[in-house]
Amino acid sequence: MSSAIKARPAKPARRARRHDPGRRDRLVATALDVIAEQGVGGASHRSIAQAADVPLGSTTYHFASIDELLAAAFTRHAEAVAACFEARMRAAPDREAAVESLVEHLTADLLGSPRDLVLSVELYVAAARRPALRAVTQAWMLRSRRALETHFDPVTARELDALVEGLVLHSALSTDPMTAEQIRHAIRRFAG
Repeated sequence: MSSAIKARPAKPARRARRHDPGRRDRLVATALDVIAEQGVGGASHRSIAQAADVPLGSTTYHFASIDELLAAAFTRHAEAVAACFEARMRAAPDREAAVESLVEHLTADLLGSPRDLVLSVELYVAAARRPALRAVTQAWMLRSRRALETHFDPVTARELDALVEGLVLHSALSTDPMTAEQIRHAIRRFAG
């Protein structure tokens, strides 16, 4: 009798874990891309995971809900725009220069990029329905007002901030948006 050793079936090879320390940040950046292309309505854990080329479980691992992921994405967008605006206001030596910086912020930063304009409008609309996103818009408005307060009193800063928001929506929705010169005139007239 031969003593044959039965071959044991080989264990399936373990799939190597992909070391991806920047995955969370990439998901946030990809969420902004998806929102810019498809709107908030098209942004789901699945669509963002697919666009980021990661397993669906990655989105739910890093973000418990789609609102949490949207808030992280919109916070990134708002912080980038706010930081640019704060730098413009700090660089303005006086109120007249601050008015010009505000015009430049509106025409170049907010309206100059179709992608950023769509992201801003998507945030406004989503925040109207989702309280978690309202906190993002509130923080953004507060930063904008604080930046304006380097050259304007608090009441005027708040009113100018509201004017800016209205001009952004007007430009996004109008078939005949205001020109840079019309925006400059409106801000000068308002700021006194």
